[in-house]
Amino acid sequence: MPSPHHVLLVPGFFGFANLNDFAYFGHVRDLLVEIGPGLGLEGEVRAVETSPTASLRKRAALLAEAIHRVLDEGPPGASVSLVGHSSGGLDARLVVSPEVDLPTSADVERAAAAVRGVVCVATPHLGTPVAHLFNTLLGQQLLRTLSVATIYTLRAGRLPIRAVLRLARLFRFGGDAPPNGMVEQLARDLLADFSRPRRAVIETFLESLGRDQDLLGQITPGGMDVFNAATGERPGVRYGCVVTRARAPGLRSVFSAGLDPYAQATHALFVALYRLASRSPAARTPRLDRAQIVALRRAYDHRPDVRANDGMVPTLSQVRGTVVHAAWADHHDVIGHFNGPSHVPPHLDWLASGTGFDREGFTAAWRDVATWLAAPA
Repeated sequence: MPSPHHVLLVPGFFGFANLNDFAYFGHVRDLLVEIGPGLGLEGEVRAVETSPTASLRKRAALLAEAIHRVLDEGPPGASVSLVGHSSGGLDARLVVSPEVDLPTSADVERAAAAVRGVVCVATPHLGTPVAHLFNTLLGQQLLRTLSVATIYTLRAGRLPIRAVLRLARLFRFGGDAPPNGMVEQLARDLLADFSRPRRAVIETFLESLGRDQDLLGQITPGGMDVFNAATGERPGVRYGCVVTRARAPGLRSVFSAGLDPYAQATHALFVALYRLASRSPAARTPRLDRAQIVALRRAYDHRPDVRANDGMVPTLSQVRGTVVHAAWADHHDVIGHFNGPSHVPPHLDWLASGTGFDREGFTAAWRDVATWLAAPA
């Protein structure tokens, strides 16, 4: 009987594994559990608990501890693959970096030695300009409000249209102060719709955002220059990426978002975020190898420029290692947060970005990930 091959799912920026009954990777885990064994992934699929906006060192330490728990609970000889969404991919890269020093009593080398593959999904390897906004006093308030809005959407399927329009207006300020109290009032209004027990859980989560926000400075383009200079690749570990790109806002994206007033309201918020994420300077254009260029051209008909992004992370910033899959998808589409109300359980969209991403595209992306992880080294 082959040794088990476990898959750990690492949440990204302000992400959570499970928050009460809200699951960040719910659809991803269900699909991998369903298709993994048939593709050769004979092990557990588990989402990792992390600290939402803590430093990469602290998040990587928590990941090392999670790997230890999986190894200790199972038979000897088990291997692990790490799949990180957004900044979760950076946690995965850091924990397997040779001779890394992490703030944990766990044996990091033992954990890293068990890792056989790392897949980074929509990860800002070269940073994201959006982090500059969140790294301001206003940005910290926006982050809190955006977190509440995300949780609200996962619970109810959609935000009140008035709240979406107010969020879009807030992000259009681009770092300039909006009217006094506007940000915090929106967060309070959204929280008021939760039951008292759920509100208490969410408030605890939001407090953790406020205590440690070192991640925000680290995932700026400048911060990632330092990270990449200090982080090496481990021999024997395979590195892959899933790349996402949304269509640039315009008539096509407006039409693709649909005629529903709610979809158009969330599209306005997407437009504001897309414009923030498109501000990467030309100097941030990475060097791509031939295989990476071919994969991007196959998906998008041409090599994306430095302005292309998924509404959070520049597309070229996401390319590192083997391009396992590239898709027209926004930052949250790819982990199952797109419009698919007929599926059981339903897929709930966070933003109507107009990418056209659907269940078929979701299944194709994660089947490619599972196939790549199961392949021999």
